[in-house]
Amino acid sequence: MAKLIYASNMSVDGWTENEQGAFDWAPPDDDVFAFITNLMGSVGTYLYGRRMYETLAVWETDPTLAAQSELMADYASAWQAAGKVVYSSTLTAPRTAKTRIDRHFDPSAVLDMKAAASRDLLVGGPNLAAQALAAELVDELVLFVWPVVLGGHKSALPADTRIDLDLSDEHVFSSGVVYLRYRIQQATPSTSAAQRRRLQGT
Repeated sequence: MAKLIYASNMSVDGWTENEQGAFDWAPPDDDVFAFITNLMGSVGTYLYGRRMYETLAVWETDPTLAAQSELMADYASAWQAAGKVVYSSTLTAPRTAKTRIDRHFDPSAVLDMKAAASRDLLVGGPNLAAQALAAELVDELVLFVWPVVLGGHKSALPADTRIDLDLSDEHVFSSGVVYLRYRIQQATPSTSAAQRRRLQGT
């Protein structure tokens, strides 16, 4: 069974957005960017909410980004190569290839995707990740902690879910960004009948 990975940038105080709700508070860093691109290249499917999808879709719809540098071209290539599932009740059609729209997040369907996939899946965005974590679908957390205190909003991790973790990898970049990778202890290769009933709402 493929793994479901939740990856996120976050500030030291745990936020993914600044006070204005923007994602652009993390300064460019080539080493971190290349590391994230390598992580994305290992993933076969991205799961996004509408806002995260529309933020990242420019890596396919705006070819001038890839033309700016080899690093940006590599990132664009990795993003375009993967399939995308976008959860939105209002989006009428995708703007990118290899993309489908689901009207709501269905944990049982995600479990089936994991069982059928030959490559790992990645969930992006704290709101969608919180649903996947609550359903015990996430196998690993990948966090990039940036050396800034934002005092912002939208926490990278849910405040109402207990998650026990095992640290599996770490790295400190010269910029002060810290990469942390955790295995979630309750995640298992298969799902029990009790958990499947919970995912199906029965």
